[in-house]
Amino acid sequence: MATKSFLKNIVIKDKKSAEAFVSALENAEKKGRKKVKINTSVRTVENKETIRKMFGVQ
Repeated sequence: MATKSFLKNIVIKDKKSAEAFVSALENAEKKGRKKVKINTSVRTVENKETIRKMFGVQ
């Protein structure tokens, strides 16, 4: 699932929309998942000065 899809609000106003949403969720549940291998290192930034340096803002 794409990251943007997590950021969307879903408004269900009628029974037809509710049924379509539930059907989509059930269909997604049946599909297999891919394993994802992350090749990038991750670090936690704990202060705003570090963030400013990362983006070249002083």
